[in-house]
Amino acid sequence: MAADTHAQDAAHRRDRAVRAAVEQGLLDREPVVCLLDVAGIRASAAALTEAFAAAVEPRTPVLHTFAVKAAPLVPVLRLLDACGLGCEAASPGELALARAAGVPAEQTVLDSPAKTAAELRGALALGIAVNADNHQELERLDALVAAAATRSPVGLRINPQTGAGSIGALSTATATSKFGFALRDPGARERLVRAFAERPWLTRLHTHSGSQGVPLELIAEGVRELHGLAEEINAAVGERRVDTLDIGGGLPVDFASDGHAPSYAEYVAALRAAVPALFDGSYGLVTEFGRSLLAKHGLVLARVEYTKTTGGRRIALTHAGVQLATRTVYAPAAWPLRILAYDAKGAPRTGAPVAQDVAGPACFAGDLLATARELPELFPGDVIAVPDTGAYAFTAHYGYNSLPRPAVHGFTTTADDTVRFALARPAQTPAELVTEAGGDHRDALL
Repeated sequence: MAADTHAQDAAHRRDRAVRAAVEQGLLDREPVVCLLDVAGIRASAAALTEAFAAAVEPRTPVLHTFAVKAAPLVPVLRLLDACGLGCEAASPGELALARAAGVPAEQTVLDSPAKTAAELRGALALGIAVNADNHQELERLDALVAAAATRSPVGLRINPQTGAGSIGALSTATATSKFGFALRDPGARERLVRAFAERPWLTRLHTHSGSQGVPLELIAEGVRELHGLAEEINAAVGERRVDTLDIGGGLPVDFASDGHAPSYAEYVAALRAAVPALFDGSYGLVTEFGRSLLAKHGLVLARVEYTKTTGGRRIALTHAGVQLATRTVYAPAAWPLRILAYDAKGAPRTGAPVAQDVAGPACFAGDLLATARELPELFPGDVIAVPDTGAYAFTAHYGYNSLPRPAVHGFTTTADDTVRFALARPAQTPAELVTEAGGDHRDALL
């Protein structure tokens, strides 16, 4: 019942935000805008922290980090920092965003399969946690740690090789995944135990089995393998050498409804069933959730510019397409998105459903957010809303056709249903597009 109420509240805030965006002229200034539900983000952060707090032994160190790649916006990172979450960065750019948001170094984790020596040196100087991906990176760290003392926790990323979920490209625990130290290859466990025995400064193990399409049972199996390896290492070394387990993230998201299943409480329950000792206080814990914290709280709004019928099919041409929902356009079966129809005043459109294509502005035939989708008939000036786009969608712009990055506004709703917008990222201007495209170097190739 509580979950149903939460979904209903979020849907009500969404409808109010659409109407307010129209009434306050957001869609007059630009034909497409993107919204983030601040209350929803706060609620997701609270649900995560509460689920773990209820499970772990008191005084167990637990750090929840947000995977910056899911929504690389400084105001988002700042909001989550205020909610007690740190950052997981997987590139120099993401690390720069976390630093710009004021996230403390001790609440930041650097993960990447291809860190440069300069990246590693900089992270170690700041005290940022580092998870090494492979033996060559570990040898690089040997030299850096020997050259300068560091307070950074350092660990190894483990590929438990437990198998793939339903989306192969997002499954990172396959037999041949590019990520981490393979655990089931011949001699791998012995080599990992030896690596810790020879390096007192190695204190962590990390795993991440994938994200969308990976079931809870498979995620939990990877964490169980990680915990077992930690126990083996500590027994072999004769002390508690591994003191922290970074168990990644990967909670899948329901893109078919307003529901939030599976929940963080269900995730914790799956871990407790598979690895009961995980929460007994023997190890500190780090998590790295992304999509599950932000996806449900993002909304794309776009005007319908034109409508037409071709081959008997209704088509609504809008300003939202591949630049904002890249995965959906290129892999619609794996990444379907809902489309909600509103009239020109921002009220939910009613009427008999009609099969319609909802098309974006890009110049290729596949730029479709939905094909033959049953919706109330759309007309020029109407508004489409695309929910569940707060992660890996409009926050990570794709510059096809030099389409500009749209404005992103956070919104809050007061007790009297007043909606207030706060600009989180301005729309990209034509002048900024020209500069980005080398406009200041126009004659460089002559």
